[in-house]
Amino acid sequence: MDLAFIPSPSTGVIYLGPIPLRGYAFCIIIGVFVAVWLGNKRWIARGGRAGTVADIAVWAVPFGLVGGRLYHVITDYQLYFGEGEDWVGVFKIWQGGLGIWGAIALGAVGAWIGCRRRGIPLPAWADALAPCIALAQACGRWGNWFNQELYGRPTDVPWALKISEGPNRVAGTYHPTFLYESLWCIGVAALVIWADRRFRLAHGRAFALYVAAYCAGRAWIEYMRVDEAHHILGLRLNVWTALIVFVLAVVYIVVSAKLRPGREEIVEPELETAGAEAETDAAKGPEDTTDAAPKDAEEPKGSKGSADGDAAEAADAGADGAETADAKVPEKTATAEAAEKA
Repeated sequence: MDLAFIPSPSTGVIYLGPIPLRGYAFCIIIGVFVAVWLGNKRWIARGGRAGTVADIAVWAVPFGLVGGRLYHVITDYQLYFGEGEDWVGVFKIWQGGLGIWGAIALGAVGAWIGCRRRGIPLPAWADALAPCIALAQACGRWGNWFNQELYGRPTDVPWALKISEGPNRVAGTYHPTFLYESLWCIGVAALVIWADRRFRLAHGRAFALYVAAYCAGRAWIEYMRVDEAHHILGLRLNVWTALIVFVLAVVYIVVSAKLRPGREEIVEPELETAGAEAETDAAKGPEDTTDAAPKDAEEPKGSKGSADGDAAEAADAGADGAETADAKVPEKTATAEAAEKA
């Protein structure tokens, strides 16, 4: 008799009128919000602009969801294209089935597009988001709890997960691998944040540390699972994937540290350009004032010139008057002569 266990939800969906509210979707949405919120803070701390993380996430998240679904469908194609299966289930993402490997791979493509549009180096953005992605995974794993899926071997430990009878599952108590992975991801996030502060990781090394640490945990957690999966040389496909990706991430950290030591001085070129323009404007300010001063000084000179012009005009007018007077003198003389003759 089990004295203690973790109960599973009786249903993974509740209805608000005709609108279904699915626990799996809520867990993913919460994870995205947590990642963007913390990522924004980390990006600003690295010298970036507020809102940039969200702008790039608009590209990364949809790509990640499509990539995660594609990986799941390709590696578990028999669930959708096997005999007696309905291929329409490929589009029923709310029923579960997102592969983290595909989500990260295609999500990186979306992030690259977003970063390229903003002129931002992808490795710097990935470093800021690394622990945030781990926390998003920690939230998203609880979606498996709502769907009663991806649990481990049968067990009677006090924290065992109670699974009810249903399609493709047998009632009993099992290892809550979703909980193990959720807690592991929280630990990975804490490790990356600490290492980033301690060693000032840059040029993609914080992201590579996240990948390596996650793979280390995923390998042993995946080994505990009992759901159907493809095997290669006796190991589940995802165990092999975790091992290979772990090695690649470690190699990247070592090589990157030798080729590109230190941290990026500029993570968002737009801010640097704006700062340079502001400095240029500030430098031009005194020069503009100096240039304006002679113009102001010339105004009195211009006024003096106007006064001289007025005086010249008055002199000309006087000269004209004198000439008119001179012209009248002969007329007067001729009149006088006529009077004398009379």
